[in-house]
Amino acid sequence: MPRSKRDKKVSLTKTDRKGLAWKQRIIDDIRFCVEKYPNIFVFQVQNMRNNLLKDLRQEWKRNSRFIFGKNRIMQIGLGRTKAEEVETGIHKLSKRLTGQVGLLFTEKTKEEVLEWAENYWAVEYARSGFKATETVTLPAGPLEEFAHSMEPHLRSLGLPTKLEKGVVTIYSDYTVCEEGKVLTPEQARILKLLGKPMAKFRLTMKCSWTKADGFQLHVEDDVEEDKATDSPMEEDDNENNDEDAAVAAADDDDDDDEE
Repeated sequence: MPRSKRDKKVSLTKTDRKGLAWKQRIIDDIRFCVEKYPNIFVFQVQNMRNNLLKDLRQEWKRNSRFIFGKNRIMQIGLGRTKAEEVETGIHKLSKRLTGQVGLLFTEKTKEEVLEWAENYWAVEYARSGFKATETVTLPAGPLEEFAHSMEPHLRSLGLPTKLEKGVVTIYSDYTVCEEGKVLTPEQARILKLLGKPMAKFRLTMKCSWTKADGFQLHVEDDVEEDKATDSPMEEDDNENNDEDAAVAAADDDDDDDEE
């Protein structure tokens, strides 16, 4: 039996309430972390991968906490202005919560975190829209690493392939991608099949706030400090998407398990 309009409205209301509760939980969680941890960093993510961020969270779990969610929600958690901030000067972190960024709360020293971030990176497969870091060309000949059943799929991605005596074979030289040019979805899939990662997952520490030293900028930016109006910031158009925000939700669920 089809749903009535009334049923749909009730369902939507329940969804809205659940969403509001989840957002409030993130805000409360951030404020709890502000009290618990002496040092806070705003980090920017290059080539975001949820699985790698979750791995980092596990590695740092003993003395740190990563939160990566909606920028506007994180801003509210810290306080967007001097009047709203939960600690003196911490609203300056909120001003830097734009783009693909997150918060790191930690007991590690500022020096330890900055040195780690400078040296940490992980290689990942590039996605469509990424600029190729090298030119990849496949010479004509057999591709023995692929099973014969893969040939139709490789051909559908644009590779000039055929089966010769049951072996996948390229019948002419083929340039998969060119250095500096943006990858298409098909090119990204081919590179992954070939086992050629190009992207580097990295975290850049934009700024920090510590209970001992207050706010410090680590990467120069064009953020205007403390206008006279001191009005709340506009919502960031480049907020992290819902899939990425799931990292913050996963943080909450794991903490519940620990209690």
